[in-house]
Amino acid sequence: MTSAISRRGALKLGAAIGIGTAVGPVPAAVRGTAAAARPGSRAVSMAMHIHSAFSEGTASMAAHLQQATEHGVDVIWWTDHDFRMQAHGYRQAVRFEGLSEPEAGRSWTWNKILEGKPDLAVGTFVSEPHSPDEPGKALRLQAQAETSAWGAVLYEGVAWNSTYTTSLAATVLELDVLAEELGPDAELLVRVLSSYRPASAGRRAGRYTLEYRIGQGTGRWTENDGLLGVVGLAVPPGTWQRLRLDLESDVAALWPDIVAADSGIHRLRVGIRSRNGAPASGVVDRLRFLRSRRDGDESVALQDEMMREYARRYPAVRQFHGTEISLVRHLNAFGGNFTLPDYGDTPPTKITTVEAAVAMVDFVHANNGLVAFNHPLEDAPSGPQLARLLIETNALGADLIEVGSKEDFGESVFGYDAAARNAVFVTATGVSDDHSGSDWVGQKQRWITSVWADSTEEADLFAALRAGRAWFWDPQHWRGHLDILVNGVVPMGGVLVTPAAQVPVAISVTELPDGATVHLVTGEVDYAGVADPAPATTSQQIDVDRPQGQGQMVLPTRTSRYLRLEVRNADGAVIGFSNPVWILKEQPRHGIPAERRGGFGWAW
Repeated sequence: MTSAISRRGALKLGAAIGIGTAVGPVPAAVRGTAAAARPGSRAVSMAMHIHSAFSEGTASMAAHLQQATEHGVDVIWWTDHDFRMQAHGYRQAVRFEGLSEPEAGRSWTWNKILEGKPDLAVGTFVSEPHSPDEPGKALRLQAQAETSAWGAVLYEGVAWNSTYTTSLAATVLELDVLAEELGPDAELLVRVLSSYRPASAGRRAGRYTLEYRIGQGTGRWTENDGLLGVVGLAVPPGTWQRLRLDLESDVAALWPDIVAADSGIHRLRVGIRSRNGAPASGVVDRLRFLRSRRDGDESVALQDEMMREYARRYPAVRQFHGTEISLVRHLNAFGGNFTLPDYGDTPPTKITTVEAAVAMVDFVHANNGLVAFNHPLEDAPSGPQLARLLIETNALGADLIEVGSKEDFGESVFGYDAAARNAVFVTATGVSDDHSGSDWVGQKQRWITSVWADSTEEADLFAALRAGRAWFWDPQHWRGHLDILVNGVVPMGGVLVTPAAQVPVAISVTELPDGATVHLVTGEVDYAGVADPAPATTSQQIDVDRPQGQGQMVLPTRTSRYLRLEVRNADGAVIGFSNPVWILKEQPRHGIPAERRGGFGWAW
């Protein structure tokens, strides 16, 4: 279903923005169709903040690609945390000295978990025995369950800032074990809780788990409808054995149909289990994380290999490199001569200064990439604080800002509108910041960003994003298109400098659901600065006629202003948000980016 702005709606619009002059018909010479853009342009939908197995959640690339395919999203920008991709500052060793064991001042804690109904479930840190290659203590694990069902005690490792959670690609765990009492009904366990994946090879969708069972059994097999992969390892009793657990190789052997590297180490547990009254006892010591392919941009190459394979499996979705630069105020870096920052020997601790963020923006731009200022309220936690930051720093110099994110939407819009009041030209986007990949539409954070672009090539997407030819939308409630065209040549995101007393405006809003409304938001551009870090906006619902998708009006423009569109559902919640068009009386002091001038260089 489509909609058009009626003549009556246009008249109400003129009153709404406080300019009082009658709105007239659009002269034929300057009429335009907002959504038509130019021949060959198309609406391209993008998931612009997406985390896979390289980050701290349960998602896999496969899960996200399946969601994108199901929901018709054209592009995914992979934006895993940069330091997690590199395992920068990650935990290297655990020595089993106690329930708490810091390394380089960063914590590690073992949390006890019981499974089933063991009659005995004990973990004790002992001075003897311990690994011959690790002085200090070791962890003795003991369990006994009288029933035929397994009873277990496990200890889950909790690292400061999740600093062992990343892809298990090119990762080997070393663990020294001493079998004291193990057998068919008594086993040591090493369990890796891994990533969520879509249905594959007859298996249902779900989270995968890799489990090593140490005792007498050997081989590889799957359980739990194929989602639990088991590796049996036999060890002789009474002597220390060093196990080398090649995680990626075992995942590949257990599930040959999946991309093994696209699996996370989400949680790691060690423990022991018993059944049928068997006493179970063993000692573990000297845990090591042996990671390769993490230096510099090696992890980028690793992910690139996965992207090439997934391009074959999910051909409808275009994939591009990105990263969430995470040790400053969070920024997403997109494409260009893509490279990760070099943090040297510094710890993985976030530096929140504006200077550090601006330096990272400059780093990405030097590599011809685009930058988004992510969830901007995190370090400027109110609308007025965000407004001051955006005005004082020109939005950190970023190209994009996440107006729709996991944060308070109203406060984010407050800051963005205050920046627009000061002609801060930064493209508003909406994101999901998804770490699970299981349900894009059902989750609370679910914005998708669309752009008017010539193709899904990176250069065309960059051009559209730099120009502000973008809107974002809530896929649970609306999947239509938005566009604005001013004076027949200046599209959404653009800037018109004109002495004219009035300008024609064409608007397009498609596929409105029942009960949805369209609102025009207009704001003054008076360069109030930080003396008044607030929006100066008026919002008015526009009457629409449903049969068509476009409407035209003429707006008086005696003072500088900007305008943007919102789509609201029947409950009044924003489900669509356009970028602004600025109509200025004179050139702003800091100039206008070339791509926003004169209609993006397009002939209309």
